[in-house]
Amino acid sequence: MGYYFKTGHMSVGYQGNALIEDIEIELNKGEILTLIGPNGAGKSTILKSIAKQLKLISGVIYLDGKDLAKMSGKEFSRKMAVVFTERLRSELMTCEEAAATGRYPYTGRFGVLKGADLEAVREAMELVHVSDIKDRDFSKISDGQRQRVMLARAICQEPEIIILDEPTSFLDVKHKLEFLSTLQELCFQKGLTVVMSLHELELAQKVSDKILSVNGRFVERFGTPEEIFTTGYIKSLFGIETGSFDEENISMELQAVTSEPEVFVIAGGGCGRNIYRRLQRQRIAFMTGILYENDLDYPVARALAANVITAQKFEPVSDILLKEAKEKIDGCEKVISCKSIFGSLEKANEELLIYARENKKSVEVI
Repeated sequence: MGYYFKTGHMSVGYQGNALIEDIEIELNKGEILTLIGPNGAGKSTILKSIAKQLKLISGVIYLDGKDLAKMSGKEFSRKMAVVFTERLRSELMTCEEAAATGRYPYTGRFGVLKGADLEAVREAMELVHVSDIKDRDFSKISDGQRQRVMLARAICQEPEIIILDEPTSFLDVKHKLEFLSTLQELCFQKGLTVVMSLHELELAQKVSDKILSVNGRFVERFGTPEEIFTTGYIKSLFGIETGSFDEENISMELQAVTSEPEVFVIAGGGCGRNIYRRLQRQRIAFMTGILYENDLDYPVARALAANVITAQKFEPVSDILLKEAKEKIDGCEKVISCKSIFGSLEKANEELLIYARENKKSVEVI
C-alpha cells in the first residue's frame, strides 16, 4: 500500500539556504506525526514548508500520490488545513463566524455561506465541544477555547491533513488533554492525518503514531515512539546536562544533590517518590533501598539518590544485599521509612526499619 503523505529528499530553509536537508517522511492516512527537538532546531520551518508558506529548497512532497507543489490553491486548501500560533484577526467576530472562515475554499468569490456550509460549521464546532460559545466574542474567550475554535475552523475546510505548530502552547493541563484527545478521535473517526510539533514530550509519546526528531541541519530519527524514546536519546537530542530524563517512563527530574548522604530512605511500591523529591528540594543527599529494578520508585531513585540498593526483579533479596543496606544505614544520621506496615515480599525492608531502631538511629515513619 502506498503512503498517503510522503516526502522525497526534502530540504527546507530560507532564501535558498538549506536549514534541514534530506527529510524523509512516510505516513498512512489517519496517522499522527509529531516533530520534537530543541528550540530553533527547525520544526516550524518544516511545518511551514509542508504548508507551502515557505518554498522548498529541494525535494518533493506527495499528498495522496500528488505533488503538492503542482496543486492549485483551491485544491490545496481542500486537502490541507493549517493551524499556526499566529492569532486570527477577529474584530467584532463571534466564535461561530471565526470557525466559519474555514469554509472559504467552498464559498466562492463573495464568501456567502450556504446550507451545507452552515452544517459543516455546526458539525465541526460540536466535534471540538465549542457549540456552547458560538455566539461569544472570539477575542474575549480563553486561550483553550480559542485553540479549539481554530481547530473547528480547520475541520470546516474538510481537509485530509492538518498542520499544527505547537497547538498546546497556550493551554492548561485540562485543555491540553481535551485538545489532543479530540484530535486523536478525529483521526480515528474521519481518517484525518495530522502533522504537528509539540514541546511536551510525554504527550508526544502518547498521542503520536510517528515521531520526527530534529536537531539542526538533519533529521536525527523518524519512527514510532518506541523507536525514538530509547535510553539516553532525549538527553543527547536536547543536550541535557543538568537533571535527567527517563525515556522509559517519559519523566524528568531536577539535578540530584551531590553532597555526602545524610538520610537513608526505606521505600518501595511508589511510596518513596514524593520523599525523594522533597529531599532534593531541601538539598539533602540521600540513599535508598531496597528497591527492585521494576519498582515504581526505582526511576526517580535512580535519578535523585546518591546510591540505590537494588535487587534483581522477581528474585528474593539476598543476605549480601541486606548487609550492604544495613552498612549504608550505619553511615547515615537519619532513616525515613515510607511505610509502617510491610507486605510478605517486603520483609527485607521491614528488617531494615527494625535495624535502624535497634541502632538508635533517628527514625521518621511516614
